Amino acid sequence: MKTFVKGAMLASVAAMGLSLAACDSKTENAAENQADAVRDSADATADAMENKADAMDTTTDGMDTKAENSMEAKAGAIRESGEAKADAMEDKADKMDKTPG
Repeated sequence: MKTFVKGAMLASVAAMGLSLAACDSKTENAAENQADAVRDSADATADAMENKADAMDTTTDGMDTKAENSMEAKAGAIRESGEAKADAMEDKADKMDKTPG
């Protein structure tokens, strides 16, 4: 379910990005692509950590171990940090060129 929701969100964000890309300069588009790469990298790192956390808990009792919770918290922090950095990069890119492309 988590993967489906991520895929649906990614598809809608990509569609919005493509529709807006026609209005941006090449420099702005390049900067936004770099922001997307930062976001994707943080997500991939966080996903790997979450998978590792899931593998730590081999008991199917519905309870997470302290180690699993700690790893998932770190993954969440990485995801949030990557998102914040990417958002800041996109904001900066938006301010680069306010003239029509």
